[in-house]
Amino acid sequence: MSELQPVRLGIIGAGAIGKVHIETFRQIPEVHIPALADAYLPAAEQRASEFGIDRVHATPQELLENPELDAVVIGVPNQFHAPLAIEALKHGKHVLLEKPMSIDSESARLIFETASESGKLLMMAHQMRWSALNRAIKQQVDQGTLGRIYNVKTGWVRKKGIPGWGSWFTRKDQSGGGPLIDIGVHMLDLSLYLMGNPKPVSVYGSTYAEFGPQRRGMGTWGTPNLEGYYDVEDLATAMIKMDNGATLLLEVSWAAHAAGAKEEPYVQLMGTEAGLAVSGDTGMLITHEDDAVKETAVEPLEGESDRVLMGRHFVECIRTNKEPVSSALTGYTNNRILDAIYESSRTGNEVKINW
Repeated sequence: MSELQPVRLGIIGAGAIGKVHIETFRQIPEVHIPALADAYLPAAEQRASEFGIDRVHATPQELLENPELDAVVIGVPNQFHAPLAIEALKHGKHVLLEKPMSIDSESARLIFETASESGKLLMMAHQMRWSALNRAIKQQVDQGTLGRIYNVKTGWVRKKGIPGWGSWFTRKDQSGGGPLIDIGVHMLDLSLYLMGNPKPVSVYGSTYAEFGPQRRGMGTWGTPNLEGYYDVEDLATAMIKMDNGATLLLEVSWAAHAAGAKEEPYVQLMGTEAGLAVSGDTGMLITHEDDAVKETAVEPLEGESDRVLMGRHFVECIRTNKEPVSSALTGYTNNRILDAIYESSRTGNEVKINW
């Protein structure tokens, strides 16, 4: 693709996350958004009118058949990620796919294989990698400040935040799970990225549903459907062991009696030479100097917003045929871990991950 020619991007999904992507890519001059689609046509028409998008497609399939598009963003409920991503790749489109990659690792594997066979780019939309603070943390890791990272603790504990009770969010066949696959996948992805992408080899985990089945702990995100049902977890915890011997400890919840929890995402990296931690918008470096503990604040890096930087990276990878940092393999790896946690919780046993 010529560097003078804008990337022609179609948006699949006119909901809240679709709007975020439209607002983001409108800030990138190298991108033109000529088309939008949603399974609910009035929503697509309203969003197109709001942002001056020329063409509205009645179905995602119709949009994918549009030969004028180079790439698509897929921002729809989890159950549609695999079929739409696979279809988009087969139609010769590059894909920016919202998390999680899919509702289970088997369908995620099909996306991964299709991306490899198609020669087209598939990038996961994990914007947390691109935040100003996380970029500063990653810079320190890459400089060797921590030495060898041997243990990581990560999580996102919400006390009252079940989204859209009774909607697709809380139905396992449509979402794939609860907070583990919703916000836990963000923390897994960010932690593995900061660790240097070691391979997970075994998992021991447990999930719990103590609030959702009782219609307690509902949050403000999503639209509740009290005629629906809830068959996912509201808390998950796990230990993941890596091929290099490092361990990753995870805890996530939508609702919990979590006294003292800050209700913000956190990652704590423990290395042989130093440690780094991020909690919300605060970063900290810890070292031992002359047998004394020294803590130093980590300053965020300058630059554009996380989503704009992610969008620019997507465009750069399309134009240069470069592998994205949040590649199809990272999405598949995340799904493998998620499935292993659910399986371990179901059986009560450690689950091995074979590659």
